Amino acid sequence: MTLPEHAARRAWHGAINPLHATIYFSPDLTAEYAALGVDDHTRATLSSRAAAMGAVGTGTVAATFYNYRYDHLARHLPAVWDTITPEQALAARLRAADRTLRRLLGDDTVASPGMAEAAELALRATEACTRHARPLYAAHADLPVPEEPHLRLWHATTLLREHRGDGHVAALLLAGLDPLEALVTHSATGRGMNAKWIKAVRGWEQEDIDAAAARLRARGLLDAEGDLTAEGTAVREHLEDETDRLDAAPYEHLGAEGLARLAELGGGFAATAVSAGAFPSNAFGKAA
Repeated sequence: MTLPEHAARRAWHGAINPLHATIYFSPDLTAEYAALGVDDHTRATLSSRAAAMGAVGTGTVAATFYNYRYDHLARHLPAVWDTITPEQALAARLRAADRTLRRLLGDDTVASPGMAEAAELALRATEACTRHARPLYAAHADLPVPEEPHLRLWHATTLLREHRGDGHVAALLLAGLDPLEALVTHSATGRGMNAKWIKAVRGWEQEDIDAAAARLRARGLLDAEGDLTAEGTAVREHLEDETDRLDAAPYEHLGAEGLARLAELGGGFAATAVSAGAFPSNAFGKAA
């Protein structure tokens, strides 16, 4: 059965990515890392995601994460591996995911039949993911699948997130958007991280953002107020369509009925997590 138009994209944005991304804003991740001697949240978030690739350095992370300022990464990697091993980092992240989901969703939801059903649906979707030219997905796909349903779901959403993300980076390159231009145009849609958080999380300076905006205006993609022009909107829409095309396989494998059920269950969990304060209220949109 053919999937409804943009069904996979809506499920990814509404049900899959939010569940995985709770970890990056979680105080539980900070606490787990602090117990191992890493008391910096930025260092924790960067290394927790990179750890699946091993004790990698700045260059590998800059290439795969794509939209971080290089010298920002260099302050944290590879120095973090002098304190913890990648194996310790992965174990700490999984413990943090457990604590975070239990705190945001509650133990009853974590133990519910719906959680187990969502986990198996998401894992079924990952059966059609592919490793070639997808470094972050491929690294995470080699990790063991946890036993507990809520962690199985979190692991599956991680795989699906990285699979789509690897394809998205390829689409960004084809669209001719450099790391910061990608962030600025996403922010201009009203859905991306705003300038304040681009600086805080990705390490860019205001002068970098201003220069990227100037380049985008020169290309006719941004107007004088920093909004997308018609051409800029078309570039972003084409970018998302290309990302969808590169990420279609897992959702076609799951099928329309399975995808709708995963979106229903996962979307409910994600909405609960958001209501419980999983993400800062001022991180996304155009406002600085």
